[in-house]
Formats: sequence, structure tokens, C-alpha cells
Amino acid sequence: MPEVLKAPLVVEFPFTRSLGPVQSAFLTGLRERVVLGVRTTDGRTLVPPVEYDPVTADELRDLVEVAPTGTVTTWAWNHAPRRGQPLDTPFAWVLVRLDGADTALLHALDVPGPDAVRTGARVRIRWAAERSGAITDIACFEPYDGEPVRPGGSTGEFADPVTGIVAAARLDYTYTPGRAQTAYLDALAEHRAVGERCPSCRKVYVPPRGACPTCGVATTERVEVGPGGTVTTFCIVNIKAKNLDIEVPYVYAHIALDGADLALHGRIGGIPYDQVRMGLRVEPVWTPGARHPDHYRPTGEPDADYDTYKELL
Repeated sequence: MPEVLKAPLVVEFPFTRSLGPVQSAFLTGLRERVVLGVRTTDGRTLVPPVEYDPVTADELRDLVEVAPTGTVTTWAWNHAPRRGQPLDTPFAWVLVRLDGADTALLHALDVPGPDAVRTGARVRIRWAAERSGAITDIACFEPYDGEPVRPGGSTGEFADPVTGIVAAARLDYTYTPGRAQTAYLDALAEHRAVGERCPSCRKVYVPPRGACPTCGVATTERVEVGPGGTVTTFCIVNIKAKNLDIEVPYVYAHIALDGADLALHGRIGGIPYDQVRMGLRVEPVWTPGARHPDHYRPTGEPDADYDTYKELL
């Protein structure tokens, strides 16, 4: 049996958001070593604060300072910290109800082992040495056996408030394509496109999925398709992607390879972006040593008739 492929993959993008008055005050407060909650109409104090009451949906704006000390309400041990987590040594994830708050805040507790943490334990904030107005301004929590700390009474008025944040969203995982897509990728390395035919509806799927998504039966009959194909739909990309050396604007399209009943996607090159159109006939362009086409270019054939690809949009 051929070896099944696998590869580490990373999906990462920066998430930029503006802050309303409540979140702006909360994050600016962290920068100033102040923790703010918001008071609801029935007198509860929510930390972290929210802009609308989760029970009544009332708009909330009454900010109130709470203490940097609190009580662990529940916890879980993290024996193997991952990249980007608050601490690089084993720690406890804890929900902490700060003194003066009625809800709990999730963060890390720095203790030597799971035997050193319990529900009901008293803790306090350990502030980061450098703070910018983010939840990471709380470096972590640490055990505390002193008297409760009285809050200073801040109402959220700060100079130079934080009005927006950029958070990196990242997912690291190992992808295993399985039998069908491994065969597809191996064929691509030979500059061929191979799909699989459903024994029931007879549709040919490229890339193959190992089973027909319509009939739900396994697919094993391999069918070589292409290399030419037809652009069914497309989009013009105007935002340059990180680590992708392609000048904008450029076009990504769904391409129905000849003989396939499913369109795959690929970049269109060799033609100005504003001349790409539905029905354009294209062929793959390979670069030396590549396992997949670099892009697709026009073949010079007449455009395909709409009726030949309308079911593949």
C-alpha cells in the first residue's frame, strides 16, 4: 500500500477590530493596572465587562473598578503549554471571580503543580512589565494570602484610550489527506490530474474525497481528467497576502477540468486580470519540481458554451 501523505499546516491571519466605549475602557484600564467591570441594572458587576446585559439585553455603560485579588471558582491543569499561551511552563487555567465582581475571568495561574491549586484558592493579578492595552497586560495570576485589596474607584476615564486592537489568529495542525487525496497529490507530482468516479451517479470528483458527497458511497475507480479546463466563476484579489509573492490584483477561479464533475480552484495568469471571464478555456502551468500547478493560463481556444459548465458553478 502506498504511503499516505501528511504535512504540518498553519492558518494565520491578523484580526483587527475597533473597540466601543466599554471594551476601550477595560483594555485601557489594564494598561494602567486597573480592572474595570460594568454594573447591570439589577446591581451585578460583570468582569470582563460587556456592552449589553446578557439577561435583559439592556445597554450597559456604568463602569466600576474591582480589586486585583480574587477567588478561583474552577480550574484545569495545562501540563504542556503551547506557543502563544501566557506561560511557557506548566500552569493552571483558572476562572477567577475578582473581589467586587459577580462573574469570573479566565486566565493562567502560575503554580508549581496541580497539587498547589484548588477551587476557593485566593489569588492576585501579576501585571506584565510592559503593558499596551490588551488582556496580556495581565501576565497571569499568582497565589495570594494577604488581605483583600480595595479598588481605587476608577470610572474608566483615562488619557490616550485604546480604541482598537490587532489580534493574531493562528491554527497549527497536521493534515493527513487520506487514500484518495494522497493518490491525487501523487498524480499531480507527475503533472497529471486524477479523480475518482462514483459507482452510483457516475460523477467524477476532482480532487477526490474517497466517497461521493451526493450518494454517500465509496469511490475507488480512478479517472484521469484535464489537463485543460473551463473557468466557471472567479474573483479578483486586491489585498496582498503575507508570504505570497504575487502582485495584486490577480484572479482566483473555479476551474472545471475536462471530464470532471467538480470545479477546483486555481490562480489565473498569462492574461490581464480584467480579461478573465466565465467560460475561458485554460491549461495548467508547472514550475520545475512543483507538486501542483503554479497557475492556469488561457489555451487560446474559443470560450466554452455556458450550458457545458452551468451545473458546475
